[in-house]
Amino acid sequence: MPKTIIAGNWKMNKTLSESVQLASDVVKSAGKASPGVELVVCPVFTHIEAVKEVIKGSPVKLGAQNCYPADSGAYTGEVSGSMLKAIGVDYVILGHSERRQYFHETNEFINKKIHHVLAHGMKPIYCVGELLEEREKGITPAVVTEQIEKGLAGITPDQMKNVVIAYEPVWAIGTGKVATPEQANEVHLLIRNLLVKLAGEAGKEVTIQYGGSMKPDNAGELLAQSEINGGLIGGAALKADDFLAIVSAK
Repeated sequence: MPKTIIAGNWKMNKTLSESVQLASDVVKSAGKASPGVELVVCPVFTHIEAVKEVIKGSPVKLGAQNCYPADSGAYTGEVSGSMLKAIGVDYVILGHSERRQYFHETNEFINKKIHHVLAHGMKPIYCVGELLEEREKGITPAVVTEQIEKGLAGITPDQMKNVVIAYEPVWAIGTGKVATPEQANEVHLLIRNLLVKLAGEAGKEVTIQYGGSMKPDNAGELLAQSEINGGLIGGAALKADDFLAIVSAK
C-alpha cells in the first residue's frame, strides 16, 4: 500500500516568526494525525533552517518548494539539491503549476530536477495537472500522460519508490473550486496505471496526492477514494487547525 503523505506548501507566505509559530503549532498537534499519515511542511527557502529546529525530534518532515538541477554555479537566485540536503530537507516540490506558468518550466527541465533531487537522497513531489481549457477540451488524459512520461523519463523502478506524485488540476488551485472525488480518483487511477507501466510493481507503491483546494470540509471524502494517498495542501496549510483537520481526516 502507498504511504499516506500530507504536505503543506506554504508558497511565498509567512515571515520568519510566523513560520516558526506555524511549525510549532503543527508539531504540537501532530499526534492527532491519523495513524500512518506522514506530515511534511514546506516553508520558503529563507526559513527552512529555523523550521527544521522547531520540528527536530518530531514526526514532521521537512520539505522545500523547488531546487535547481546543479550542485553549484552561476545561477543567481537559485538553490541546489546539495544545499537542501545539507540542511536536512526530506522532500522537494517540483513542477508545480505556478512554476510552469510563471517561470515557463517544461517537463524536460523538471525531469532534470527530479533526477537531481533523487541523486541527493531526497524525495521529489512531482506535480502534474491540466488547465481548465484542457479539461473542457477533454484532453486531461493526454496532458497528464505527457507530464508523467516526460517528467519521469529515465527513472528506474528502484528510484520510483522514492517519488511522490501530486495531481493538481490547475483550475482548482487557490480558486476554491475542487474536482469531485470521482473526477480526482479517475485521474489518479490513470496516473497509477502509467506508473505501473513505467516501473512495474514499484509503480503500485507510489504515493499519489491530490492538490486542488483540499480543505477540512472535503478532505475526508477525497482521501476515502481508492487511489488518493494524501494531499499537497496550499491555503489550508497556512492555518495549523485547518492543516491538522486534514491530516486527521484519513
